[in-house]
Amino acid sequence: MTRLEPALSSEYTSLTHAVTEALVDVLWFIEGCEDEQMDPDDAVKVLEGVGNLVSQLSSGQRSEFVDLLKTMADRESDPARREFLEGFPEGLGLLDDVV
Repeated sequence: MTRLEPALSSEYTSLTHAVTEALVDVLWFIEGCEDEQMDPDDAVKVLEGVGNLVSQLSSGQRSEFVDLLKTMADRESDPARREFLEGFPEGLGLLDDVV
């Protein structure tokens, strides 16, 4: 089973949770890629694209997203992935406008 398959199962209580998990999986993969696996310029483009997308979310949507990421981090057993999840909101500028 690949890491992305659980996002398609009934394990998630909402579409938002499933899509967030899938997005985190993709960005976690990109973050862990060596230069030989993925062009660094392409990786930056993807990260900037996601950053741009989330910057367009309403304040309420950003707050919901940050809360979901915190819940995911709290449940994560892999310390490296937990650290990634904990830094995700700040890294994408989500904390700037969350009240």
